[in-house]
Amino acid sequence: MSQKKLTTDARVKDVSLFLLPIETRVPLKFGSETLLTVTCARAKVTLEDRNGNVASGWGETPLSVQWVWPSTVPYTQRHDALVEFCKVLRDEWLKFTEFGHPIELSHLFQQEVLHARQDAFNANRGGEPMPYLAGLVAASVFDQAIHDAYGVLHNVDIYKTYNQTFMSQDLSHFLPPESDAEVSFAGKYPADFLVDNPPTKIPVWHLVGGLDPIAPEELNGDEPDDGYPVLLRDWIKRDGLECLKIKLRGNDSAWDYDRLLAIGELSIETGVKWLTADFNCTVEDPAYVNEILDRFESDHKQIHDMILYVEQPFPYDLEAKRIDVHSVSQRKPLFLDESAHDWKFVRLGKQLGWSGVALKTCKTQTGALLSLCWAKAHSMPLMVQDLTNPMLAQIPHVRLAAHAGTIMGVESNGMQFYPDASGPEEAIHPGLFKRRDGVLDLSTIRGPGFGYRVEEIQRQLGEPVAFNGNTVQ
Repeated sequence: MSQKKLTTDARVKDVSLFLLPIETRVPLKFGSETLLTVTCARAKVTLEDRNGNVASGWGETPLSVQWVWPSTVPYTQRHDALVEFCKVLRDEWLKFTEFGHPIELSHLFQQEVLHARQDAFNANRGGEPMPYLAGLVAASVFDQAIHDAYGVLHNVDIYKTYNQTFMSQDLSHFLPPESDAEVSFAGKYPADFLVDNPPTKIPVWHLVGGLDPIAPEELNGDEPDDGYPVLLRDWIKRDGLECLKIKLRGNDSAWDYDRLLAIGELSIETGVKWLTADFNCTVEDPAYVNEILDRFESDHKQIHDMILYVEQPFPYDLEAKRIDVHSVSQRKPLFLDESAHDWKFVRLGKQLGWSGVALKTCKTQTGALLSLCWAKAHSMPLMVQDLTNPMLAQIPHVRLAAHAGTIMGVESNGMQFYPDASGPEEAIHPGLFKRRDGVLDLSTIRGPGFGYRVEEIQRQLGEPVAFNGNTVQ
Protein backbone atom coordinates (compact mmCIF):
# COMPACT_ATOMS: atom_id res chain seq x y z
CA MET A 1 0.00 0.00 0.00
CA SER A 2 1.83 3.07 -1.27
CA GLN A 3 1.26 5.91 1.18
CA LYS A 4 3.04 8.08 3.68
CA LYS A 5 3.64 6.51 7.07
CA LEU A 6 1.68 8.00 9.94
CA THR A 7 2.17 7.36 13.63
CA THR A 8 -1.60 6.83 13.77
CA ASP A 9 -1.39 3.80 11.46
CA ALA A 10 -2.25 0.35 12.81
CA ARG A 11 -2.39 -3.25 11.64
CA VAL A 12 -4.38 -6.33 12.63
CA LYS A 13 -2.71 -8.37 15.37
CA ASP A 14 -5.43 -10.83 16.40
CA VAL A 15 -8.96 -11.82 15.36
CA SER A 16 -11.68 -13.86 17.07
CA LEU A 17 -15.08 -14.86 15.69
CA PHE A 18 -18.22 -15.63 17.69
CA LEU A 19 -21.60 -16.94 16.46
CA LEU A 20 -24.82 -15.98 18.26
CA PRO A 21 -28.04 -17.73 17.14
CA ILE A 22 -31.35 -15.85 17.44
CA GLU A 23 -34.97 -16.86 16.82
CA THR A 24 -37.60 -14.39 15.63
CA ARG A 25 -40.81 -13.87 17.59
CA VAL A 26 -42.75 -13.48 14.33
CA PRO A 27 -41.78 -14.40 10.75
CA LEU A 28 -40.00 -11.84 8.56
CA LYS A 29 -40.65 -12.26 4.83
CA PHE A 30 -37.88 -11.52 2.31
CA GLY A 31 -39.20 -11.83 -1.23
CA SER A 32 -40.21 -15.48 -1.65
CA GLU A 33 -38.52 -16.59 1.60
CA THR A 34 -39.30 -16.20 5.28
CA LEU A 35 -36.78 -15.62 8.07
CA LEU A 36 -37.44 -17.49 11.33
CA THR A 37 -33.91 -17.68 12.74
CA VAL A 38 -30.68 -15.79 12.16
CA THR A 39 -27.06 -16.22 13.18
CA CYS A 40 -25.27 -13.06 14.26
CA ALA A 41 -21.54 -13.07 13.60
CA ARG A 42 -19.50 -11.05 16.10
CA ALA A 43 -15.79 -10.36 15.71
CA LYS A 44 -13.17 -9.11 18.14
CA VAL A 45 -10.15 -7.56 16.40
CA THR A 46 -6.97 -6.40 18.11
CA LEU A 47 -4.92 -3.70 16.39
CA GLU A 48 -1.29 -2.77 16.94
CA ASP A 49 0.31 0.57 16.07
CA ARG A 50 3.89 1.15 14.92
CA ASN A 51 5.03 1.59 18.53
CA GLY A 52 3.56 -1.73 19.68
CA ASN A 53 0.52 -0.30 21.45
CA VAL A 54 -2.57 -2.53 21.15
CA ALA A 55 -6.34 -2.17 21.52
CA SER A 56 -9.36 -4.32 20.70
CA GLY A 57 -12.69 -3.53 19.09
CA TRP A 58 -15.91 -5.27 18.14
CA GLY A 59 -18.09 -5.72 15.07
CA GLU A 60 -21.34 -7.57 14.55
CA THR A 61 -23.73 -8.33 11.70
CA PRO A 62 -26.72 -10.67 11.35
CA LEU A 63 -25.99 -13.18 8.58
CA SER A 64 -29.37 -12.68 6.95
CA VAL A 65 -29.13 -15.48 4.40
CA GLN A 66 -32.48 -14.83 2.74
CA TRP A 67 -31.51 -11.23 2.02
CA VAL A 68 -27.91 -11.71 0.88
CA TRP A 69 -28.46 -14.97 -1.01
CA PRO A 70 -31.99 -15.38 -2.38
CA SER A 71 -32.16 -18.85 -3.90
CA THR A 72 -33.93 -22.19 -4.06
CA VAL A 73 -30.82 -23.83 -2.61
CA PRO A 74 -31.76 -25.16 0.87
CA TYR A 75 -31.35 -22.58 3.60
CA THR A 76 -28.97 -24.69 5.70
CA GLN A 77 -26.54 -25.05 2.80
CA ARG A 78 -26.44 -21.31 2.21
CA HIS A 79 -26.21 -20.56 5.93
CA ASP A 80 -23.37 -22.99 6.51
CA ALA A 81 -21.47 -21.66 3.50
CA LEU A 82 -21.79 -18.09 4.77
CA VAL A 83 -20.57 -19.08 8.24
CA GLU A 84 -17.65 -20.95 6.71
CA PHE A 85 -16.73 -17.89 4.64
CA CYS A 86 -16.67 -15.80 7.82
CA LYS A 87 -14.03 -18.22 9.11
CA VAL A 88 -12.07 -17.87 5.88
CA LEU A 89 -12.04 -14.08 6.21
CA ARG A 90 -11.01 -14.29 9.85
CA ASP A 91 -7.97 -16.31 8.80
CA GLU A 92 -7.19 -13.94 5.94
CA TRP A 93 -7.18 -10.93 8.24
CA LEU A 94 -4.63 -12.69 10.43
CA LYS A 95 -2.35 -12.90 7.38
CA PHE A 96 -2.88 -9.26 6.46
CA THR A 97 0.15 -7.27 7.63
CA GLU A 98 -0.43 -3.79 6.14
CA PHE A 99 -0.49 -0.68 8.33
CA GLY A 100 -3.03 2.09 7.85
CA HIS A 101 -6.31 3.68 8.82
CA PRO A 102 -9.37 1.34 8.89
CA ILE A 103 -10.71 2.76 5.62
CA GLU A 104 -7.34 2.21 3.95
CA LEU A 105 -6.95 -1.29 5.38
CA SER A 106 -10.47 -2.45 4.58
CA HIS A 107 -10.49 -0.95 1.09
CA LEU A 108 -7.22 -2.68 0.25
CA PHE A 109 -8.45 -5.95 1.79
CA GLN A 110 -11.61 -5.85 -0.28
CA GLN A 111 -9.69 -5.10 -3.47
CA GLU A 112 -6.84 -7.60 -3.04
CA VAL A 113 -8.25 -10.34 -0.81
CA LEU A 114 -12.05 -10.46 -0.58
CA HIS A 115 -12.81 -10.86 -4.29
CA ALA A 116 -10.09 -13.48 -4.83
CA ARG A 117 -10.96 -15.51 -1.74
CA GLN A 118 -14.66 -15.48 -2.56
CA ASP A 119 -13.95 -16.64 -6.12
CA ALA A 120 -11.75 -19.45 -4.77
CA PHE A 121 -14.32 -20.33 -2.10
CA ASN A 122 -17.06 -20.63 -4.71
CA ALA A 123 -14.85 -22.68 -7.02
CA ASN A 124 -13.96 -25.11 -4.24
CA ARG A 125 -17.58 -25.53 -3.14
CA GLY A 126 -19.09 -26.01 -6.56
CA GLY A 127 -22.81 -25.59 -7.13
CA GLU A 128 -24.48 -22.19 -6.96
CA PRO A 129 -21.91 -19.50 -6.15
CA MET A 130 -22.33 -17.37 -3.07
CA PRO A 131 -23.22 -13.82 -4.23
CA TYR A 132 -20.85 -10.93 -3.65
CA LEU A 133 -23.42 -9.30 -1.36
CA ALA A 134 -23.10 -12.29 0.97
CA GLY A 135 -19.32 -11.93 0.93
CA LEU A 136 -19.65 -8.25 1.86
CA VAL A 137 -21.86 -9.10 4.83
CA ALA A 138 -19.26 -11.57 6.07
CA ALA A 139 -16.53 -8.96 5.57
CA SER A 140 -18.50 -6.28 7.43
CA VAL A 141 -18.14 -8.06 10.77
CA PHE A 142 -14.36 -7.63 10.75
CA ASP A 143 -14.45 -4.22 9.09
CA GLN A 144 -16.63 -2.79 11.87
CA ALA A 145 -14.38 -4.30 14.53
CA ILE A 146 -11.31 -2.70 12.95
CA HIS A 147 -12.98 0.71 12.94
CA ASP A 148 -13.98 0.29 16.57
CA ALA A 149 -10.54 -0.93 17.64
CA TYR A 150 -8.86 1.98 15.86
CA GLY A 151 -10.91 4.48 17.82
CA VAL A 152 -10.15 2.65 21.05
CA LEU A 153 -6.43 2.56 20.17
CA HIS A 154 -6.39 6.36 19.85
CA ASN A 155 -8.99 6.94 22.61
CA VAL A 156 -11.24 8.87 20.24
CA ASP A 157 -14.68 8.52 18.65
CA ILE A 158 -14.09 6.70 15.36
CA TYR A 159 -15.97 9.46 13.50
CA LYS A 160 -13.26 11.89 14.62
CA THR A 161 -10.68 9.92 12.58
CA TYR A 162 -12.14 10.21 9.10
CA ASN A 163 -9.87 13.12 8.21
CA GLN A 164 -6.36 14.13 7.15
CA THR A 165 -4.99 13.87 10.69
CA PHE A 166 -5.51 10.11 10.75
CA MET A 167 -5.71 9.10 7.08
CA SER A 168 -2.75 8.86 4.70
CA GLN A 169 -4.91 8.83 1.57
CA ASP A 170 -7.54 11.36 0.54
CA LEU A 171 -10.76 10.26 -1.14
CA SER A 172 -9.30 10.52 -4.64
CA HIS A 173 -7.39 7.31 -3.88
CA PHE A 174 -10.64 5.42 -3.26
CA LEU A 175 -13.02 7.26 -5.61
CA PRO A 176 -11.21 7.91 -8.92
CA PRO A 177 -13.38 9.79 -11.43
CA GLU A 178 -14.60 7.99 -14.53
CA SER A 179 -14.78 11.21 -16.55
CA ASP A 180 -14.17 14.94 -16.28
CA ALA A 181 -17.88 15.38 -15.61
CA GLU A 182 -17.55 13.68 -12.23
CA VAL A 183 -16.53 15.39 -9.03
CA SER A 184 -12.85 15.31 -8.09
CA PHE A 185 -12.16 14.12 -4.55
CA ALA A 186 -8.59 15.41 -4.41
CA GLY A 187 -7.92 16.90 -0.98
CA LYS A 188 -11.27 15.65 0.35
CA TYR A 189 -11.83 13.23 3.25
CA PRO A 190 -14.97 11.47 4.54
CA ALA A 191 -15.31 14.06 7.32
CA ASP A 192 -16.03 16.67 4.63
CA PHE A 193 -19.28 14.87 3.80
CA LEU A 194 -20.49 14.03 7.32
CA VAL A 195 -22.83 15.97 9.59
CA ASP A 196 -20.78 18.28 11.85
CA ASN A 197 -23.06 18.00 14.89
CA PRO A 198 -25.02 14.74 14.55
CA PRO A 199 -28.35 14.63 16.40
CA THR A 200 -28.82 12.48 19.48
CA LYS A 201 -32.44 11.74 18.51
CA ILE A 202 -33.45 10.61 15.03
CA PRO A 203 -36.80 9.60 13.47
CA VAL A 204 -37.25 5.84 13.19
CA TRP A 205 -38.96 3.75 10.50
CA HIS A 206 -41.05 0.67 11.30
CA LEU A 207 -41.04 -2.26 8.89
CA VAL A 208 -44.44 -3.58 7.86
CA GLY A 209 -43.59 -7.07 6.65
CA GLY A 210 -45.56 -8.96 4.05
CA LEU A 211 -46.89 -11.32 6.73
CA ASP A 212 -47.65 -8.67 9.36
CA PRO A 213 -51.35 -8.47 10.31
CA ILE A 214 -52.92 -5.08 9.73
CA ALA A 215 -56.50 -5.64 10.86
CA PRO A 216 -57.88 -7.84 13.70
CA GLU A 217 -59.61 -10.15 11.21
CA GLU A 218 -56.16 -11.10 9.85
CA LEU A 219 -55.13 -12.67 13.17
CA ASN A 220 -55.07 -16.48 13.12
CA GLY A 221 -54.53 -17.23 16.81
CA ASP A 222 -50.88 -18.25 16.44
CA GLU A 223 -49.51 -14.81 17.23
CA PRO A 224 -47.14 -14.51 20.20
CA ASP A 225 -48.60 -13.36 23.51
CA ASP A 226 -45.40 -11.88 24.91
CA GLY A 227 -46.30 -8.32 25.80
CA TYR A 228 -45.20 -6.83 22.48
CA PRO A 229 -47.63 -5.47 19.90
CA VAL A 230 -48.83 -7.60 17.01
CA LEU A 231 -51.20 -5.37 15.04
CA LEU A 232 -49.74 -2.38 13.20
CA ARG A 233 -52.12 0.03 14.92
CA ASP A 234 -50.77 -1.05 18.31
CA TRP A 235 -47.16 -0.59 17.20
CA ILE A 236 -47.95 2.92 15.95
CA LYS A 237 -49.66 3.84 19.22
CA ARG A 238 -47.03 2.35 21.54
CA ASP A 239 -43.94 3.66 19.73
CA GLY A 240 -45.38 6.94 18.46
CA LEU A 241 -44.45 5.93 14.92
CA GLU A 242 -44.60 8.44 12.08
CA CYS A 243 -42.68 6.52 9.38
CA LEU A 244 -43.64 3.13 7.88
CA LYS A 245 -41.68 1.02 5.39
CA ILE A 246 -44.05 -1.31 3.55
CA LYS A 247 -42.82 -4.60 2.13
CA LEU A 248 -44.57 -5.43 -1.15
CA ARG A 249 -44.41 -8.45 -3.45
CA GLY A 250 -43.35 -6.87 -6.72
CA ASN A 251 -45.01 -9.64 -8.76
CA ASP A 252 -48.67 -9.16 -7.82
CA SER A 253 -49.79 -5.62 -8.60
CA ALA A 254 -53.32 -6.06 -7.23
CA TRP A 255 -51.99 -7.31 -3.88
CA ASP A 256 -49.37 -4.56 -3.74
CA TYR A 257 -51.92 -1.84 -4.49
CA ASP A 258 -54.41 -3.11 -1.92
CA ARG A 259 -51.68 -3.53 0.70
CA LEU A 260 -50.39 -0.02 0.18
CA LEU A 261 -53.93 1.36 0.24
CA ALA A 262 -54.87 -0.42 3.49
CA ILE A 263 -51.72 0.73 5.27
CA GLY A 264 -52.04 4.21 3.81
CA GLU A 265 -55.60 4.60 5.11
CA LEU A 266 -54.56 3.32 8.54
CA SER A 267 -51.63 5.73 8.49
CA ILE A 268 -53.87 8.72 7.83
CA GLU A 269 -56.15 7.63 10.66
CA THR A 270 -53.30 7.17 13.16
CA GLY A 271 -51.18 10.21 12.33
CA VAL A 272 -48.34 8.54 10.43
CA LYS A 273 -46.62 11.09 8.19
CA TRP A 274 -44.37 9.14 5.85
CA LEU A 275 -44.43 5.89 3.88
CA THR A 276 -41.97 4.08 1.67
CA ALA A 277 -42.62 1.11 -0.62
CA ASP A 278 -40.09 -1.72 -0.80
CA PHE A 279 -40.72 -4.05 -3.76
CA ASN A 280 -38.00 -6.56 -2.76
CA CYS A 281 -36.01 -6.65 -6.04
CA THR A 282 -38.73 -8.63 -7.82
CA VAL A 283 -39.92 -6.09 -10.43
CA GLU A 284 -38.60 -6.43 -14.00
CA ASP A 285 -40.49 -3.60 -15.73
CA PRO A 286 -40.64 0.03 -14.48
CA ALA A 287 -44.23 0.20 -15.73
CA TYR A 288 -45.24 -2.05 -12.82
CA VAL A 289 -44.18 0.58 -10.28
CA ASN A 290 -45.30 3.53 -12.38
CA GLU A 291 -48.85 2.23 -12.72
CA ILE A 292 -49.21 1.80 -8.96
CA LEU A 293 -47.83 5.27 -8.25
CA ASP A 294 -50.04 6.85 -10.92
CA ARG A 295 -53.16 5.17 -9.55
CA PHE A 296 -52.43 6.55 -6.11
CA GLU A 297 -51.76 10.03 -7.46
CA SER A 298 -55.11 9.91 -9.27
CA ASP A 299 -57.29 8.12 -6.73
CA HIS A 300 -55.61 8.59 -3.32
CA LYS A 301 -53.58 11.76 -3.53
CA GLN A 302 -52.96 12.06 0.21
CA ILE A 303 -51.42 8.59 0.39
CA HIS A 304 -49.43 9.30 -2.77
CA ASP A 305 -47.97 12.42 -1.19
CA MET A 306 -47.03 10.50 1.96
CA ILE A 307 -44.77 8.17 -0.06
CA LEU A 308 -41.37 9.73 0.57
CA TYR A 309 -39.41 7.38 -1.70
CA VAL A 310 -39.47 3.97 -3.39
CA GLU A 311 -36.88 1.34 -2.46
CA GLN A 312 -35.16 -1.16 -4.79
CA PRO A 313 -37.98 -2.56 -6.94
CA PHE A 314 -35.59 -4.04 -9.51
CA PRO A 315 -33.15 -6.99 -9.46
CA TYR A 316 -30.07 -6.26 -7.39
CA ASP A 317 -27.61 -7.46 -10.04
CA LEU A 318 -27.35 -4.00 -11.54
CA GLU A 319 -24.70 -4.91 -14.09
CA ALA A 320 -26.65 -7.86 -15.50
CA LYS A 321 -30.02 -6.05 -15.33
CA ARG A 322 -29.30 -2.55 -16.64
CA ILE A 323 -32.88 -1.31 -16.51
CA ASP A 324 -33.47 2.36 -17.32
CA VAL A 325 -35.49 3.60 -14.35
CA HIS A 326 -35.74 7.32 -15.10
CA SER A 327 -39.52 7.03 -15.49
CA VAL A 328 -39.84 5.85 -11.88
CA SER A 329 -37.49 8.43 -10.37
CA GLN A 330 -39.39 11.16 -12.20
CA ARG A 331 -42.41 10.18 -10.13
CA LYS A 332 -40.80 9.50 -6.74
CA PRO A 333 -37.24 9.40 -5.40
CA LEU A 334 -35.89 5.92 -6.18
CA PHE A 335 -33.30 4.47 -3.82
CA LEU A 336 -30.76 1.72 -4.42
CA ASP A 337 -30.45 -0.81 -1.61
CA GLU A 338 -29.37 -4.37 -2.46
CA SER A 339 -27.76 -3.11 -5.69
CA ALA A 340 -25.53 -0.60 -3.90
CA HIS A 341 -22.68 -3.01 -3.19
CA ASP A 342 -20.17 -0.16 -3.34
CA TRP A 343 -19.73 3.34 -4.75
CA LYS A 344 -19.14 2.06 -8.31
CA PHE A 345 -22.61 0.52 -8.29
CA VAL A 346 -24.00 3.79 -6.94
CA ARG A 347 -22.40 5.54 -9.94
CA LEU A 348 -23.93 2.99 -12.33
CA GLY A 349 -27.28 3.41 -10.60
CA LYS A 350 -27.19 7.16 -11.10
CA GLN A 351 -26.50 6.65 -14.79
CA LEU A 352 -29.55 4.36 -15.04
CA GLY A 353 -31.81 6.88 -13.33
CA TRP A 354 -31.77 6.00 -9.64
CA SER A 355 -32.19 9.04 -7.38
CA GLY A 356 -30.52 8.05 -4.12
CA VAL A 357 -28.92 5.29 -2.13
CA ALA A 358 -29.84 3.40 1.04
CA LEU A 359 -26.69 2.70 3.02
CA LYS A 360 -26.14 -0.35 5.20
CA THR A 361 -23.29 -0.99 7.63
CA CYS A 362 -23.62 -4.70 6.81
CA LYS A 363 -21.88 -3.94 3.51
CA THR A 364 -18.94 -2.67 5.62
CA GLN A 365 -18.59 0.65 7.40
CA THR A 366 -15.82 1.45 4.93
CA GLY A 367 -17.99 0.81 1.89
CA ALA A 368 -20.92 2.75 3.37
CA LEU A 369 -18.72 5.79 3.98
CA LEU A 370 -17.25 5.75 0.48
CA SER A 371 -20.70 5.37 -1.09
CA LEU A 372 -21.95 8.19 1.13
CA CYS A 373 -19.18 10.51 -0.06
CA TRP A 374 -19.70 9.72 -3.74
CA ALA A 375 -23.48 10.06 -3.47
CA LYS A 376 -23.38 13.36 -1.60
CA ALA A 377 -20.83 14.82 -3.99
CA HIS A 378 -23.19 13.97 -6.86
CA SER A 379 -26.35 15.29 -5.15
CA MET A 380 -27.90 11.90 -4.39
CA PRO A 381 -29.99 11.81 -1.19
CA LEU A 382 -29.34 9.13 1.42
CA MET A 383 -31.15 6.72 3.69
CA VAL A 384 -29.75 4.21 6.16
CA GLN A 385 -31.64 0.92 6.07
CA ASP A 386 -31.76 -1.86 8.60
CA LEU A 387 -30.83 -5.53 8.41
CA THR A 388 -32.94 -6.19 11.50
CA ASN A 389 -29.88 -5.32 13.59
CA PRO A 390 -29.86 -6.53 17.20
CA MET A 391 -27.26 -6.21 19.98
CA LEU A 392 -24.01 -4.45 19.03
CA ALA A 393 -24.97 -4.34 15.35
CA GLN A 394 -27.51 -1.63 16.14
CA ILE A 395 -24.93 0.91 17.25
CA PRO A 396 -22.79 1.45 14.11
CA HIS A 397 -26.06 1.30 12.15
CA VAL A 398 -27.73 4.22 13.92
CA ARG A 399 -24.48 6.16 14.20
CA LEU A 400 -24.08 6.05 10.42
CA ALA A 401 -27.60 7.43 10.02
CA ALA A 402 -26.94 10.25 12.48
CA HIS A 403 -23.72 11.26 10.69
CA ALA A 404 -24.98 10.75 7.13
CA GLY A 405 -27.73 13.35 7.05
CA THR A 406 -30.47 11.08 5.67
CA ILE A 407 -33.69 12.03 3.93
CA MET A 408 -35.56 10.99 7.10
CA GLY A 409 -33.99 9.26 10.09
CA VAL A 410 -33.21 5.54 10.11
CA GLU A 411 -34.98 2.21 9.73
CA SER A 412 -34.80 0.02 12.85
CA ASN A 413 -36.86 -3.13 13.28
CA GLY A 414 -34.88 -5.49 15.52
CA MET A 415 -37.29 -4.63 18.33
CA GLN A 416 -40.14 -5.98 16.19
CA PHE A 417 -38.69 -9.37 15.33
CA TYR A 418 -36.40 -10.29 18.25
CA PRO A 419 -36.70 -7.63 20.98
CA ASP A 420 -35.47 -9.84 23.82
CA ALA A 421 -32.26 -10.73 21.99
CA SER A 422 -30.72 -7.38 22.90
CA GLY A 423 -31.40 -7.35 26.64
CA PRO A 424 -27.80 -6.83 27.86
CA GLU A 425 -27.19 -4.08 25.29
CA GLU A 426 -30.56 -2.45 26.00
CA ALA A 427 -29.67 -2.19 29.69
CA ILE A 428 -26.88 0.25 28.74
CA HIS A 429 -28.55 1.86 25.71
CA PRO A 430 -32.32 1.78 26.34
CA GLY A 431 -33.09 4.47 23.76
CA LEU A 432 -31.49 2.44 20.96
CA PHE A 433 -33.59 -0.67 21.49
CA LYS A 434 -36.96 0.92 22.27
CA ARG A 435 -38.66 3.35 19.91
CA ARG A 436 -40.52 6.07 21.75
CA ASP A 437 -42.27 9.15 20.34
CA GLY A 438 -41.20 8.02 16.89
CA VAL A 439 -37.46 8.36 17.53
CA LEU A 440 -34.35 6.52 18.65
CA ASP A 441 -32.24 8.12 21.39
CA LEU A 442 -28.48 7.92 20.85
CA SER A 443 -27.49 9.92 23.94
CA THR A 444 -26.04 6.92 25.81
CA ILE A 445 -23.39 6.33 23.13
CA ARG A 446 -20.04 7.63 24.33
CA GLY A 447 -16.39 6.76 24.61
CA PRO A 448 -13.86 5.67 21.99
CA GLY A 449 -14.53 3.68 18.85
CA PHE A 450 -18.23 3.30 18.13
CA GLY A 451 -19.07 4.13 21.75
CA TYR A 452 -20.45 0.67 22.48
CA ARG A 453 -19.42 0.81 26.18
CA VAL A 454 -18.91 -2.91 25.71
CA GLU A 455 -17.17 -3.33 29.07
CA GLU A 456 -20.50 -2.41 30.73
CA ILE A 457 -22.58 -4.86 28.67
CA GLN A 458 -23.12 -8.17 30.44
CA ARG A 459 -23.16 -10.38 27.36
CA GLN A 460 -21.90 -13.96 27.63
CA LEU A 461 -20.35 -14.95 24.31
CA GLY A 462 -18.98 -18.41 24.99
CA GLU A 463 -15.88 -19.66 23.23
CA PRO A 464 -14.79 -18.17 19.90
CA VAL A 465 -15.15 -20.27 16.76
CA ALA A 466 -12.28 -22.74 16.48
CA PHE A 467 -9.80 -22.55 13.63
CA ASN A 468 -10.04 -24.99 10.75
CA GLY A 469 -7.91 -25.90 7.75
CA ASN A 470 -7.38 -22.25 6.88
CA THR A 471 -5.67 -21.56 10.18
CA VAL A 472 -2.64 -19.32 10.08
CA GLN A 473 0.39 -21.20 11.33
